[in-house]
Amino acid sequence: MARLYLVRHGETTSNVMRRLDTALPGAALTDFGVRQGVRYALENPRSSDVVLVSSVARRAQQTAELIGSVWEVDPDITEGIHEVQVGDLEDRSDDDAHGVFKDVVERWHQGDLGARLPGGESLAMVYDRYLPVIDDLRAGHLEGTDQRDVVVVSHGAAIRLIAARLAGVDPGFAAGTHLRNTGSIELEFSDGRWRLHRWGAVTGPFGPRIDEPLVTGPSADPMG
Repeated sequence: MARLYLVRHGETTSNVMRRLDTALPGAALTDFGVRQGVRYALENPRSSDVVLVSSVARRAQQTAELIGSVWEVDPDITEGIHEVQVGDLEDRSDDDAHGVFKDVVERWHQGDLGARLPGGESLAMVYDRYLPVIDDLRAGHLEGTDQRDVVVVSHGAAIRLIAARLAGVDPGFAAGTHLRNTGSIELEFSDGRWRLHRWGAVTGPFGPRIDEPLVTGPSADPMG
């Protein structure tokens, strides 16, 4: 059964500095981030039949290109799966900015899809651009007779929000389990539903689906 892998990009200087860096094209990978991309590909070998997709952000494209160079696969650059846009908080690393970001994300997880980051996006807006891409990938590659694994190189906050929506993740688990750079979430679609197989280093069992809003927890890197 083919699976969907949502992979966070490699490390950037913004990640190290806790800077809210979401505007496109965004930061490039650090030297360590480059090594992370190569290591991900070596530790997770795939056949040349895999579908490799990247967001339009520079850091995601670079990560996907590194992975593809090892797998001998050309990545497809895809609109709609970039990071949550923080608007007026862009490039800030101060506690006040992080507090505003955290407060809005908590409202999202409590079910307020219309709450909006100042000058940035609401969760409804993120869903509207991101979920159709996942639907297209599912229909094209994860169903039917010609199934192939799909690897999507994207961004920490967006990945966690989308995976939680798809798989109905337990709120306590989602709150306490962040994604490191090049960490991934592994999902399978069968019988009309998404099933979670891996979240970062955790392989479960994850328990029953909970199709309700999630509650976030603190993270040193807010995009994790």
